[in-house]
Amino acid sequence: MAALALAGLIRYELRTEEPLIELRFFRSVPFAGATVTAVCGFAALGGFLFVNTLYLQDVLGLSALHAGLYTLPMAGLTVLCSPLAGRIVANAGTRVPLLLAGASIGASGLIMTGLATDTPIWRLMAAYVLFGLGFGMLNAPITNTAVSGMPRERAGVAAAVTSTSRQIGQTLGVAVIGALVTSAVAGPFATGFPAASHVGYWIVTGCGVAIVLLAILTTTGWARRSAARTAERLAHPQETT
Repeated sequence: MAALALAGLIRYELRTEEPLIELRFFRSVPFAGATVTAVCGFAALGGFLFVNTLYLQDVLGLSALHAGLYTLPMAGLTVLCSPLAGRIVANAGTRVPLLLAGASIGASGLIMTGLATDTPIWRLMAAYVLFGLGFGMLNAPITNTAVSGMPRERAGVAAAVTSTSRQIGQTLGVAVIGALVTSAVAGPFATGFPAASHVGYWIVTGCGVAIVLLAILTTTGWARRSAARTAERLAHPQETT
């Protein structure tokens, strides 16, 4: 049913004069890449937070307050790195922060693939710091990549689509990673969950790798030319039809 609904939406949006979602945006490689990057980054966030919270509270037995305090390094690095990412984008473009984001998120997930009931605290903190750094570097280049080359009057719509992609990614991350991890638990939850969580963290690692590849792809000359062509079609639809 979901696939049929999506097919119907696409057909309708392609035919209407004032579409809710301008599908022609996706002819721009930077825009399409930014959308996929948003899904990957926020899927990693949603899955990481969900699985990590279960580990801290249901395996280690921490209270909700103490579990939150454990993850403060992640939140702190996100707050510190977000404005820094904006300055890097302004001075050097989007490739560097996106590469840092993907590499850090992937490394964080990789560290957590060895999670056990007796994982040392320093290893958890290293993963939290890396994830916070990577996620803090992510948002500014996503928005910049999405709107780059777009006609000024369409920039708001382009940014809104990527914002929606963030929400979709986070929802998918919790649903998919949560379902895979919890279904893989064997035996008592407290002892079986750490090993079951590995599949979820491998997905987080894969999301980081995908962000790195998209960072390279969306900043090539070919990608910029596709954005310019798309902007021209959007600015002069009658001339390009």
